Amino acid sequence: MDEAQTYARLTEIFKDVFDDEIPVTAELSAKDVDGWDSLTHIRLILTIEKVFNIKFSTSEIGRLEKVGDLVVVIQSRT
Repeated sequence: MDEAQTYARLTEIFKDVFDDEIPVTAELSAKDVDGWDSLTHIRLILTIEKVFNIKFSTSEIGRLEKVGDLVVVIQSRT
């Protein structure tokens, strides 16, 4: 799966989790999205793990600051 496909899948996931059309870019972070709180973050991470069939470590999740960081991890695992 290339980077564009990863962003396309993440766009679908964000739409499902946040119930809104969110333009998913490398610079997008929690502070940019209304409703992205700790519980939504957990739901988002669990959904991403399921869709991409990967598992994040706690330390990896803690280092994620923006969607671009997330894409790097996903790309390294798929």
